[in-house]
Amino acid sequence: MELKNTFNGHEAKFIQQIVQDVSLKLHLINLSIDRKLVGMETRVRDVISSLELDLDDVRMIGIKGIGGGGKTTLARAIFDHISIWFEGKSFVEDVREVSKGSLYGLKDLQKQILSSVLNDQTIVVAGVSDGKSMMKRMMPNRKVLVVLDDVDDIDQLEALAGEPTWFKPGSRIIITTRDEQVLVAQRVNVIHDVTLLSDEEAICLFSRYAFGREIPDQGYEELLGKVIHYAAGLPLTIKVLGSHLCGRTEHEWVDTIERLKTIPLEKTLKRLELSYNGLENDEKEIFLDVVCILKGEMKDDSIRILESCGFKAHIGLRVLEQKSLITISDYDGLRFHDHIEEMGWNIVRGLHPLEPSKHSRLWIKEEIEDILVNELGTEVTRSIKLKYTSLHPTTIMRGLRKMRELRFLSVHVHEGDIVWAVDEVCQYLPDALQSLHWPEYPFRSLPQTFQANKLVNLEMVESNISELWEGGEKKVE
Repeated sequence: MELKNTFNGHEAKFIQQIVQDVSLKLHLINLSIDRKLVGMETRVRDVISSLELDLDDVRMIGIKGIGGGGKTTLARAIFDHISIWFEGKSFVEDVREVSKGSLYGLKDLQKQILSSVLNDQTIVVAGVSDGKSMMKRMMPNRKVLVVLDDVDDIDQLEALAGEPTWFKPGSRIIITTRDEQVLVAQRVNVIHDVTLLSDEEAICLFSRYAFGREIPDQGYEELLGKVIHYAAGLPLTIKVLGSHLCGRTEHEWVDTIERLKTIPLEKTLKRLELSYNGLENDEKEIFLDVVCILKGEMKDDSIRILESCGFKAHIGLRVLEQKSLITISDYDGLRFHDHIEEMGWNIVRGLHPLEPSKHSRLWIKEEIEDILVNELGTEVTRSIKLKYTSLHPTTIMRGLRKMRELRFLSVHVHEGDIVWAVDEVCQYLPDALQSLHWPEYPFRSLPQTFQANKLVNLEMVESNISELWEGGEKKVE
């Protein structure tokens, strides 16, 4: 670069350009200004690298992840450290909440962006369509940095960052969301997954909130380990618990940890439930089945089971994955964060947390056995997964009699050679069953009363069954 050929020899602008170019190439990031930003340095560098700030094009970058996972914190850290290089900037928080909380939500957000990047508070936006026209007309004159935080609908992006042509070359748009499909539909350049904190990072962050420094107080190591295990790397939970336990006694720590075993952290669950609330009704049902019944099942097996229960499983599971509610692995099957699991359980327990017989899904061995033994079943129950039970098969059959709407049943007996004297006469299965999984089924045939008109999936590996119905009777085609 030569002074005489740059900015018409304007020395101050020339120096500013040199500083900017060097900074861009070195990606110097100083996060020490916020002591509670833990584990962000590498994440910030990765996103800034993908922004390629030295290129003269318009780039849209997506940051996706679980609710409470640090997306907003990451976006804010990036915004604070690169905004100096832009002619206009706007950080738009809570896009989802603002746009849906008012008839004028999107229009107000358009006004916020235009006012911020143009530094003109007198701007008036008559409506969303008017706002789009104004952004197309007025934004291309400045290289801008815009962060759209917590987007959950493509309509929001169409109103706030519709096309790259809305912006001057060199502009950068950062979008945070829980829903990957929103980013795919917007055709963003790069999508970043926000990784959860490692145990070391979690301890550091928690200690800053609980003890005011990075190193925890002596004597709290064991209790701290339990808190970190519960938080499972989720920044929101770590911050909430750190603030809650700050200054409390060791006994109060113990009580808090014990309480979390039965009563989840409400602030975390409420944040996570936003993703669940954004699902369609059939997607909600699939999610609850996955969380309560299908954890760890391989994808193909899960699809077979869900389809047998009448769901469109391929698209349903993909939606859950895109919304950061589940992960699907070729090795571990269907997985999800511990707090996602807590959230799903909390929804199923609903208004009757202490009355399992009124829950739509049953997965806890002790609760299921109590219901079956005491014949407390109801028509509310749709799915049962009973593992490692020692209950007599006849007791199980008898306990199912009141569960007439049961669609999914999975029974695994306790490992070991258990030999029962079974009473074929006492057999019973609900006619609503669509999927039946009972390895080592002890009876010689299905119950005579079981019509099986809705049965789609039948798995009875190593069972004693010799014919579907006694006498070879044919019940269904």
